[in-house]
Amino acid sequence: MYHVKEAFYTLQGEGGQAGRASVFCRFTGCNLWSGRERDRATAACRFCDTDFLGTDGQNGGRFTDAETLAGHLTALWPDQDGVVTPYVVFTGGEPLLQLDETLIRAMHRQGFEVAVETNGTIVPPAGIDWLCVSPKGASVLAVTGGDEIKLVYPQRDAPPERFATLDFRYYFLQPMDTGPLGEPGSRMAETVGYCMAHPQWRLSLQTHKIAGFD
Repeated sequence: MYHVKEAFYTLQGEGGQAGRASVFCRFTGCNLWSGRERDRATAACRFCDTDFLGTDGQNGGRFTDAETLAGHLTALWPDQDGVVTPYVVFTGGEPLLQLDETLIRAMHRQGFEVAVETNGTIVPPAGIDWLCVSPKGASVLAVTGGDEIKLVYPQRDAPPERFATLDFRYYFLQPMDTGPLGEPGSRMAETVGYCMAHPQWRLSLQTHKIAGFD
């Protein structure tokens, strides 16, 4: 059984695949925060801006098996007659609490490239085509390599230096979306400054918020 908060067709807004047409599948649940405001202050991740509770979102629901969910997600992709490879992003919450090899294989059979956005605390199943790790606080990483690391910045317990020697193709810093971003001394300015001083890191913006799409 898979529990999905929401699923929708959009453009990827962040990181190395920004701008790419994508089907997003947001699973319910996370191992670093319950999703309830009363627990935020004591959670391992305190800045999450995502609702991943329940299955009541757009195209959400409970799916009894991988083939059923794969068919549900495939139906969200526009018919392009094979012009481009369909792309699905599994996110959360923490998607690796539910995503397994069976579902990955089912999506591959539908012709999809499979991406995952994870906090990196759970070893991923085989078959993922694009692996994005977004570390949260002092949590211990079980995943130390992949396609991209996307670090929300600044985090007191997760300085970029802690991750600079890991085995990723791309290193992104993304300014934390709380408070003003564009003013001198803001988190945006601080993030830009860090990337300029440490060119291993690239700036990632939440372009979906800037451009006004989901």
